[in-house]
Amino acid sequence: MLELLGEANTDALIGLVGGIVLGLAARIGRFCTLGAIEDYLYGHDDRRLRMWGIAIGVAIIGAHLAMATGLLAGQDTAYLDRVWNPLGTIVGGLMFGYGMALAGNCGYGALARLGGGDLRSFVIVIIMGLSAYFVMSGPLAHARVWLFPVETGATSPQGFSQLLAAHGISPLASGLVIGGTVVAFALARRGMLRDGTALFWGTAVGLAIVSGWVGTYWVATTGFEAEPIETHSFVAPIGDTIYYAMTASGNALSFSVGSVVGVVLGAALGSYSKGHFRWEACEDPRELRRQIFGAALMGPGAILAVGCSIGQGVSAFSVLAYSAPVAFISIFAGAALGLRQLIVGLHPAE
Repeated sequence: MLELLGEANTDALIGLVGGIVLGLAARIGRFCTLGAIEDYLYGHDDRRLRMWGIAIGVAIIGAHLAMATGLLAGQDTAYLDRVWNPLGTIVGGLMFGYGMALAGNCGYGALARLGGGDLRSFVIVIIMGLSAYFVMSGPLAHARVWLFPVETGATSPQGFSQLLAAHGISPLASGLVIGGTVVAFALARRGMLRDGTALFWGTAVGLAIVSGWVGTYWVATTGFEAEPIETHSFVAPIGDTIYYAMTASGNALSFSVGSVVGVVLGAALGSYSKGHFRWEACEDPRELRRQIFGAALMGPGAILAVGCSIGQGVSAFSVLAYSAPVAFISIFAGAALGLRQLIVGLHPAE
């Protein structure tokens, strides 16, 4: 495959296939970060949050099996190689979660809704990608590095399984135990074991994350050109896709571009299969203004947190990075604050 397609195109194909699965999960399986949080806080329904737990648990088990069998070098992933900055994770997670609530979707959710014909999501996607680049490598990049220093090449992998390995517990054992516990907790609710949709799509999301790790690691170690080891995340990759769309004649495809396109394509296929595809636009300028502001917060927030609701919420969890639970809690808290402001107001009348 590498001889036929080349390293960059093979990475893009791996991202495309995984992205299609994630797009189908969003439209058919209703896998959605903000939807899960809103259901839990205001609908007293934790099924979609537990589906998220299934995805996390499966991703942890799959990634640690891959590391144990030589299909992935966890220490080479960005989540474990970069020195963890707790302040950046907390501030970025809060910004991302709050912006997600205002925008009505995270980056992944916006791509999925775009695949269903929602043109409002197109605006969210563009603003999010541009704002991410604005602080990642644009005018505010130096200020970001000054306020939240970034240091790669950590002296020890920034993950819990590697920490436990220093105390004699193998990463495989810790991954299987922690991942299995997360799955068991997610299935503890009455009726979850009989919910085929939640089981199937939660598992599919977790395996899509693992496929990204294993696929890009295979390309990086088999090919001749240096390619990053990565998996799905949906903020900076949206910026990468916008950049590629403008410079394709002098630029190469990447896993990120394939992943973003795959989610839109998978969501479109899922929408058509369910008869849900329809063109939608924003009729209220105030709503669009709120969504633009939320998207402009999500981009920088994800850069500071080094990931979004998928990037930190599942991908970083899969390698048990220190940042993952902190980012997840921060995103949840930011989203809870944003939803409260939208639904009941910050100071509801008593």
